[in-house]
Amino acid sequence: MNNFLTVLTIVAAAASLVLIGFVSSEGVPALLFTAPFAVGVALAISRIKADKQFLLRVFVSALVLRILIGTLIYVFHLQEFFGGDAITFDFFGNALLKTWEGDKYSQYFVDLFSGGGANSGWGMLYIVAVIYKFVGRNMLATQYLNCVLGASTAPLSYLMAVEIFPHKKVARISALFAAFFPSLILWTAQGLKDGPIIFLLTLSMLATLKLGIRFSVKYVAALALALFGLITLRFYVFYIIAFSVACAFVLGRQKLSAQAFLRQFIIIFVLGAALAAFGVTRYASMQIDTYGSFRVLQVMRSDAAQSAASGFGQDIDVSTPEGAVSAIPVGLAYLLFAPFPWQFGSLRQMITLPEMMVWWSCFPMLVLGLIFTLRHRLREIAPIVIFTTLLTISYSIVQGNVGTAYRQRAQLLIFYFLFVAVGFALFREKREEKARKALAARSENQRPVKWKADGRGREDQMPAVS
Repeated sequence: MNNFLTVLTIVAAAASLVLIGFVSSEGVPALLFTAPFAVGVALAISRIKADKQFLLRVFVSALVLRILIGTLIYVFHLQEFFGGDAITFDFFGNALLKTWEGDKYSQYFVDLFSGGGANSGWGMLYIVAVIYKFVGRNMLATQYLNCVLGASTAPLSYLMAVEIFPHKKVARISALFAAFFPSLILWTAQGLKDGPIIFLLTLSMLATLKLGIRFSVKYVAALALALFGLITLRFYVFYIIAFSVACAFVLGRQKLSAQAFLRQFIIIFVLGAALAAFGVTRYASMQIDTYGSFRVLQVMRSDAAQSAASGFGQDIDVSTPEGAVSAIPVGLAYLLFAPFPWQFGSLRQMITLPEMMVWWSCFPMLVLGLIFTLRHRLREIAPIVIFTTLLTISYSIVQGNVGTAYRQRAQLLIFYFLFVAVGFALFREKREEKARKALAARSENQRPVKWKADGRGREDQMPAVS
């Protein structure tokens, strides 16, 4: 594995440098801007006590591979093909920067996008604007920063798995999936908000798991900042993750005691105070007023279903609670498994075929790992199960487009892969145990037969040697 990662890194790095040579005026500043973030992550990984060499190799390989894909998309102008939102964030992020510089006309465009904080994704404008403040209008710099965030989810996923399962194989498999699964690479190598969202979700869950054992100012601060970041990027994900975190602290990872209760109460109080200071209650009020009805959900779903040829369930009506519940089975099937084999008609869909074959084959492992985890690690896994269940159901209700479902599944994959890793580890252990038993049986069968002194029979009953 180490040799493979080394070769992969060298090849991807060489290809990236060749491509960056075609856009050196943007590529070199983008690399220089991103390098300190990558070095910072590498230094953080070097402080991990166990398996840090493996994690460093995975991080570097994942980063270089994302930079290669991101540079390809930039050089060949494939933003519209893979993710048109990158162009939107580039325009409005630059408008925000102009607003900071005193351009009142650009303020109109910023307000139009953000809706005063009621709309989703306005936090990405600030990320883009800050980057452009340092390096000028350079979409490649945004992509490379997302590459660092995307690659960072691999060691975070490893640490999250270790918190739940004291099993190196599970943690390694989870990290490898996070690092190299194609859709995770694709969505975190572009100037989209998916990269920061996936990173913040993973960081939130890791901090929640750590705080379930002991109080830490570092993880409280990380959790508060991650939650605030999520409300600026995709507000409904914030509400689901906040509810999951609250449930985790109420349930607790350990048996209830006065010390544990006090610790969890302090954490919840500090988080609440920090989020209130960030203005979360104001944003929440505006967002609930704007989007807090089934009628709005129906409009969103109908637009998604009718906006492209890949829309599905145009006749589904989620404007009532009963309609929303009835939409879940169809939406769930598309969210988990689409595009289906009979839908591979366009180039976009054909590109996903290899990944989908891997994902479909992994699903039995996911079910196996989920069942085992619920039986033996329920307290530890509670926040992840609550979050993934609620977000999966929410997307099943709202989504009406295959492409959007495929893209937003990436926010769930990072957690699904934990269960897939457990399933693989269980399956492998069962095979190894079966092989050991078969080897032991063969060894037993091949033992020399000991006869009684009178030669009339065996000392012990043994199967005949085949």
